[in-house]
Amino acid sequence: MEGGEENKKKGLEGTGLNLPLNRHGNLKSASTDDNLQDILLQIKSSKSPVSVTNPLSFSLNLATESLISVFFDSLFLQAVLNYGASWCRVCSQILPAFCKLSNNFPKLAFVYADIDECPETTQHIRYTPTFHFYRDGERVDEMFGAGEQRLHDRLWLHS
Repeated sequence: MEGGEENKKKGLEGTGLNLPLNRHGNLKSASTDDNLQDILLQIKSSKSPVSVTNPLSFSLNLATESLISVFFDSLFLQAVLNYGASWCRVCSQILPAFCKLSNNFPKLAFVYADIDECPETTQHIRYTPTFHFYRDGERVDEMFGAGEQRLHDRLWLHS
C-alpha cells in the first residue's frame, strides 16, 4: 500500500461531509471487510442478550473487539445498515439524514459501510444507497435509494 493510502480516512470520517454529531453512541462505520463481517455476525447473533464480557465464538483483533464491545454493550437488538459509496451523490445526500436519525432512534444500532472499503462483504449490494433492517438477528426489510421521510418511516416501523 502506498503511504497516502494507509493514512486515508475511512468510513464516516472519509466521506468529507459535515455530519451531525451522534449523541447516543449508536452510530458506527465499518471500514474493512473483517470489521463489517464482525458487526454483521454480532447483529445476526443478537437474538438473545449477549454479555460482551463472555468469550465470543469468533476471533477478533483488539481494535474490532473494542469497537463491538462499546457498540453492542447496550444490547441493540435492532439495527439498520447503510451501504453506500463515497462517489455516490445520492449516498452523500442521505448520509447526513442517516446520522441525524441515529439521534432520534437511540435504541437502534446504525452502521455505515462504504462498498469500496468492504468489497468482499458488500458484493451482493447492487444499488447505493441500500439499507438493510435487522430485528432479533434476522434481516426483516430492505430499502433502496434515498428519501429522508421514507428512511424515517422505515426506522419508525422497525424501532
